[in-house]
Amino acid sequence: MKKTVFVALIGLFFSVTTYAQHSNSATGIKFTEASWKKILEKAKAEKKLIFMDAYTTWCGPCKMLQARVFPDKNLGEFFNQNFVNAAIDMESDEGVRLSSIYEVQGYPSLFFIDPNTGKVVKMFLGYTEIDQLLDAGKKLVAKRKV
Repeated sequence: MKKTVFVALIGLFFSVTTYAQHSNSATGIKFTEASWKKILEKAKAEKKLIFMDAYTTWCGPCKMLQARVFPDKNLGEFFNQNFVNAAIDMESDEGVRLSSIYEVQGYPSLFFIDPNTGKVVKMFLGYTEIDQLLDAGKKLVAKRKV
């Protein structure tokens, strides 16, 4: 009986963490899960780079980013104002297509993409700290304003 309850609780935990992976927190980065075409259109119209979190549902470091980094208030304020933020499950149909275009080597992969050229202007592979991500974002925004 105890084993059955334990297994059920573990299953419930993983289903909740998978469901909540990119739920928008009140203060952090707000991600869209729109189609890539819509994301490109929005970024072009707003003259912003795309920040893409290329993740999978089974990736431990991806979950750590989603729990510890993306909810940060300062990071969220800056990224929501300056980027179109996209979260793409790389095992979805669109994710598989994008992973070959952007040559995803592992998870998580964090891309800053120019929507006009489709080219990656900056990329991080693996878990990235808040300060490192915020610093990179600020440098990219400053570079585009020059």
